[in-house]
Amino acid sequence: MLLAYQLGQLFEHKIGSLRFALLYLTALLGGSVGALIMSPDAITGGASGAVFGLMAAAVVGLRRDRINPMQTGIGMTFVLNIVITLVIPGISIGGHFGGAIAGAICSLFLLNPSKRTISKLFEVFAPIAISIALVYLAVSFVNA
Repeated sequence: MLLAYQLGQLFEHKIGSLRFALLYLTALLGGSVGALIMSPDAITGGASGAVFGLMAAAVVGLRRDRINPMQTGIGMTFVLNIVITLVIPGISIGGHFGGAIAGAICSLFLLNPSKRTISKLFEVFAPIAISIALVYLAVSFVNA
């Protein structure tokens, strides 16, 4: 939870409360869909997929700013958490990777808005569209 707090401080200051909430919720939903796809019969809970999404978004943001994430604390933290996810049994691989993928994709639309020509309306609706696509994917998977 400390990492979620620290990344929240970073992102909320950089992109604002609304964009941060959209990023967090999209990563949370991505984690849920990833867990559902990888382990459809398992009961899972928690916000670790959202935290992975925030870490992935931070890596994307650093790369976009031409900063090597491995030269910052976030790069090694992200790699270490991926290793822990893969090595320790009982951790939701789908939840963590689903959150990371959703967070990374969402960050492409939300980070550095002043450097792009995308409208403000699109910045808000892109994460919503990603979320709708994730829900559709989950429903399609469950009904298949």
